[in-house]
Amino acid sequence: MDTVFANLGLSQEETAIYTTLCKEGPIAIRSIAVKTGINRGTVYETLKLMAKTGLVTYSPIGKRKNFVAESPEKLLALFSERKKRMEEAIKKLEVDVIPDLKTHSKTGQIPQVYYYEGDEGIEQVLKDVLQTVQNSVQKEYFIYSSRPVRKYLYKLFPNFTRQRVRRGIKVKVIAIGEGGEEAELAERKWIKADENGITLSYMIIYPPKFALISVAQEDLPYGVVIHEEGVAKTQKVIFDTLWKIL
Repeated sequence: MDTVFANLGLSQEETAIYTTLCKEGPIAIRSIAVKTGINRGTVYETLKLMAKTGLVTYSPIGKRKNFVAESPEKLLALFSERKKRMEEAIKKLEVDVIPDLKTHSKTGQIPQVYYYEGDEGIEQVLKDVLQTVQNSVQKEYFIYSSRPVRKYLYKLFPNFTRQRVRRGIKVKVIAIGEGGEEAELAERKWIKADENGITLSYMIIYPPKFALISVAQEDLPYGVVIHEEGVAKTQKVIFDTLWKIL
């Protein structure tokens, strides 16, 4: 039950006080503090907040106030109304606010560069690829794949390919060196590695972004994502040219 209340945005103190009032009925602040184990000052401040949001009410008995919880049905109605307002705010954010901010934003003039480190960082890069491509008109991205890096890619995201296919996202792969598995909605071509060995880099082109994944000497994978349409388009032109030659 605590998890449910937490998901509704109630603090631990609010949850403890509300459930105690539901069980005990109208009681004073001192009794609430004793039964919940919360100090009286915190109980007092929390009750003021809860009264403002309509979770509790009180009735004066002499100079003392006895507090009582609103019915669970009213609690449901309260949060249903809050959910409705949140959904309306999200819709307005998507339709009006974000487009307006993008129109006046100057960030597009400067490339945005993000650095990710470790298995968790690589997972974030892969999630960004899926999300970005899914939201694009052309649901396809492009890869220069390097064999030594492949084993680092999907440690924390083993179902990446399944998610890609489920979203209908295509991929073209130019593999540097042998290896790589065939997969649905994927095309693959190969080029030989140079005589000095295979380069430790794995590049993903997913306009307007370009990502490079590599491995440090300490066997630590890292990723760099450049969010700049010009860079991504240039890399795409190079990829397309090489793809036609192979």
